[in-house]
Formats: sequence, structure tokens, C-alpha cells
Amino acid sequence: MFEKLNVLESIHILYYCSLDSTFIQQVINLTKPFKLKSLFIYDNSLLQIELLKLLLQKSGNYLENVGINSIDNKLQLYELFKIYCNNIKFLSIFGLKEDLNIYLVLYLIKNIQQNLNYLHLQLIINSKLILENLGQILPYRLEYLRLELKYNINDLEVFFKNSQNIFIKKLLIKNLKYLNSEEMLLPCIKKYVMKEKRVTYLAIDNILNNKNCKGLFDLKNEVKEFKFHGIQVKDYNDLCIKVDDFISHNQQDFYIFHAVDQYYFLTVVGIAAFC
Repeated sequence: MFEKLNVLESIHILYYCSLDSTFIQQVINLTKPFKLKSLFIYDNSLLQIELLKLLLQKSGNYLENVGINSIDNKLQLYELFKIYCNNIKFLSIFGLKEDLNIYLVLYLIKNIQQNLNYLHLQLIINSKLILENLGQILPYRLEYLRLELKYNINDLEVFFKNSQNIFIKKLLIKNLKYLNSEEMLLPCIKKYVMKEKRVTYLAIDNILNNKNCKGLFDLKNEVKEFKFHGIQVKDYNDLCIKVDDFISHNQQDFYIFHAVDQYYFLTVVGIAAFC
């Protein structure tokens, strides 16, 4: 099966829990390039860093789409991606909870700045550190920026000031803790996003401490005001990128490995099989 993968334009591994040594060894033994374009790691607890290193040494230059779960703290992860993967266009980091991890993520983003076009960050700690430093290292144009953070307005303003020369086609912001009122967030968004016309599509979730009105999309008068300034407000969930859809839309010839424990579920242009 692995030898047949050589003829494919791209290979994608999604949602895997663990990659065993047999799988990695089969990849290493391939005589032709293993064109791994996507690798999404959703469970680091069983991850063997040395095995991942071998995989990235073999295929890191092909990687364009990367997702990392940071809840299980493995600092070497970021260093490996920084060393072997310079062509990342889509980066999703979620579960960040340590300041040291945040610094490593910032270094990784800076290292791939030239190619980065889609960025998703989810922090489960206070986001002051990321917001104070992210704006300075982003590329001048992003197709997609999704921030799921515990933030205060002052830190968010720092981010907007530091990124004032950056155009973001789709900006998504989710506050992981409720603000006291919309009076805090909306003026900030209007000042730095609406008036500067630096965004085409905007989605904000948890904008109010109100179960009946959680998103900016629910505030119809505000939606009209943003539209007047050339910004389309969207429902947060509708604007979120679904990884499977994103990859299948942007690739023509591919395998997708949906890996769960030791089983790898393959999708080949609509044909599915277990192996």
C-alpha cells in the first residue's frame, strides 16, 4: 500500500492519536518521496518524539497544513516543526496553557511567516503574552486568522495596534470568558477593524454576557453598520474552517489518513478502505 502512495500528489494525516514505529518505518523505507502535506496531531500523550522526528526528516519540506494539540506538554514538538517544516501555510495550535509553549509557538510563527496564510490559535490561559507579541510577526496579509482567547480589552488593543498594517480577509475572535458588556469590545473592534477597513469578513463569538445573543452576527444593527463600511459579519461557526473540507477543496489527488490508535482510515478521492 505504501509504495502506491508515491504516485499521489499529496498525503494527509488527520486526527491521529498515535503513530507507531511500524508505520514510521514503512514511510522511512520508501524509495521515493512521501508527499505528506497535512499532519494534525490531536493527542500528544502517546506521541514518541523520535518517531515524529524521523517522519519530519523524511517529509517535513512537503508539509503545508499542521495542527498541534498543546494540552499534553511536549516542548520538542515546536522545535521539530521549526527545524524541518518551513513551508507551512495552515497552522492550528490549540490547548495552549504554558507561557513557555507560547514563546515556542511565537518562534514557530515567525519562522514560517513567509508562507503562513491561515492561523488558528486557542489558549486556555490568559492571552496577554500572545496578544502582546503576535502582531509584530504576522505576514502582511492573511487569508484567515482565528483567535480563541481569554483576553481583556487592553491586550486586544495592543494586538490591533501592532498589526495595523496587516490585512486579514477573514478574522474570527472568540472570547473564552464572557466580557462584562458589549461596551468594552465593540468600540475596540470598530476603531481598529471597521474604521481601518483591514478585514473583509468578521465573526465574533461570546461578545455579550447574554445567552440569547452571543455573537456579533446576532446584533443586526451592528451588522448593518459593519456592512456600510465594507465588512461582512458572519456567524462564527459558519466562518470557521473545517479541516477536511479545506484540504479536499484545495487538493486534487490525495490520501487522507483518519488515524485512531493503530488503525488508519484511508480516503482516496471518494473511495474508502481500512488497512
